[in-house]
Amino acid sequence: MRRRSKIYAGLAAAIVPVTSVIMALSGTPASAAIGGSGPYPADYETSATLANHTIFRPQTLPSERLPIVVWGNGGCSANGLSQGNFLREIASHGFLAIANGAPNGSGSTTSQMLTQSIDWAVAENSRQGSRYYNKIDTSKVAVAGFSCGGLEAYAVSNDPRVTTTGIFSSGLLNDADDYQLRRLTKPIAYFVGGPSDIAYPNAMDDWGKLPAGLPAFMGNLNVGHGGTYDQTNGGEFGRVATLYFKWRLKGDSTAGRNFVGADCGLCHSQWSVQQKNLTLDDGTPPTTP
Repeated sequence: MRRRSKIYAGLAAAIVPVTSVIMALSGTPASAAIGGSGPYPADYETSATLANHTIFRPQTLPSERLPIVVWGNGGCSANGLSQGNFLREIASHGFLAIANGAPNGSGSTTSQMLTQSIDWAVAENSRQGSRYYNKIDTSKVAVAGFSCGGLEAYAVSNDPRVTTTGIFSSGLLNDADDYQLRRLTKPIAYFVGGPSDIAYPNAMDDWGKLPAGLPAFMGNLNVGHGGTYDQTNGGEFGRVATLYFKWRLKGDSTAGRNFVGADCGLCHSQWSVQQKNLTLDDGTPPTTP
């Protein structure tokens, strides 16, 4: 069935000219919570070998290897600090989070930049002399993004190195793009701003078209399209995204219990939750509240 007309079709003209549509919702945070709430205080850096990207990492690398989270910004903005509070929070829990765009950069990004981030992390992990040598878990990779950045994430979610996809206040714009849903084979999670989110109809339409048997989570928090990314530590979106990545990329079943089962942690919160084919590693059976 053809979709209804897209409420945020102005986001579209394919990913590139959207900056003016959402930029007000994805600007540089006014006040960054340096360090984040995790056990590994985090900040950002750049690399000459990964131009036009911003790398969020623990200031002191932990002994445990860092899973990879690559991120597309709202508005496909090339400012890698657009969701800086949010990404710093994730990194502080022992992740390497790489955003498209240089710090305070300008212009627009592309989905290929997410692939470049994965390529770079894999190469740095194996390069002797790199600070990341044997410090990155290249078997655990999340591709994710907010709004237009979510469209970028969809575009590369079929990369065989990707182990989960995170779609934040986003959804495909046209039925012609539904092939990106049909080719999904790895777990996916949606974090949306509720019915007032301009991406809500698109996200829910995608939810209904996911492949049968695909593990999927849908969480709606009634905050609208802007989310909570600019709040201290990324606010509630930062907290929940970190829990999701801990579960999917670190095998943390305690974190996973926030998403799985009729009695899940988020099921008893301000989040509205839907589930498909979700189980914990300890064998908790699938359930759909």
